[in-house]
Amino acid sequence: MLVLSLFPGIGLLDRGFEDAGFSVVRGPDLIFGGDIRRFSVPSGRFDGIIGGPPCQDFSKARRGIPTGQGLEMIQHYQRVVMEAKPIWWLAENVPGVPDIRIEGYNWQRLDLNASDFGSQQRRLRHVQFGSLDGSQLVMDRKKSTWPSYFSTVLANDSRPIPVMARLQGLPDDFDIPAFTRGALSRAIGNGVPYELAKALADAVICRQIGVTLCVCSCGRPVTGKQRYANGACRKRAFDRRTVTGQAINYATM
Repeated sequence: MLVLSLFPGIGLLDRGFEDAGFSVVRGPDLIFGGDIRRFSVPSGRFDGIIGGPPCQDFSKARRGIPTGQGLEMIQHYQRVVMEAKPIWWLAENVPGVPDIRIEGYNWQRLDLNASDFGSQQRRLRHVQFGSLDGSQLVMDRKKSTWPSYFSTVLANDSRPIPVMARLQGLPDDFDIPAFTRGALSRAIGNGVPYELAKALADAVICRQIGVTLCVCSCGRPVTGKQRYANGACRKRAFDRRTVTGQAINYATM
C-alpha cells in the first residue's frame, strides 16, 4: 500500500489516503521548491500514484489565455506513471481538465461533489482513475446531515483562513509558519477537501472488477439494462456532453 503523491501541495489528498491506511511518499512541489520536470522514479516500487496536476489553465476562474503549463504538467504526470508502472493511478482536477489516458491502463472519469461525501462545502471535482487489472472505483455517497452548504473554497478566497481550513476538512488553527497569509490561503484553496480524499482512498481499497457503472460518471453501480442510476444522472450525462467536448478540443490545441 505504498503510494506516490505528485503535485502534493500541502497534502490534503495525502491525508485522506494516509488515514485509510496507505503509506504516502510525497513527490516534488513548486511551493516547496521542487520541480517534477527533474523528477523520475524506479519501476515497480509503488502500488499507486495520486495527484492533482496544476489546474489554472483548465479552470473557469482563469482570466487570461492558457499558458500551456497545465498540459505540460499532465504530460509529466503521465510520464511518471509510465516510469513507475504502479497497479493503479488517480488524478484529481477541475471539470475542464482534458482526459488523461495512459497506455496499458483502463480509464474511468468521475464527477464528484465534496458535499456528497460529508463535506459542508459544495465543490465539484473531476477524478480520473486507471488500473492494470481493469478494476474501477465505486463511490459510496452518504446522506448529508448538514442543514445548508457553503460555496466552493478557492485559491483566491477572501474568507478567513480558519473558515477555509474548516471547510477543507482541516483544523481551524491549521498553519504553516513559513507561509505568508496569502500563500497559506492559496495552498488551502488549491487542496482537495479531506472528506472527498478519504472517500477516494476507501474506494481505491474496495475497487471492483466487472462492475457496470452509471454512464454519467458518478461512480454508482447499475444492474441489468439500466444505464443511469437515477433521473439526475440522466440529466448530468446530457449536460456533460458540451463540457467534455470543450475539454477534448482544448486538449488538442
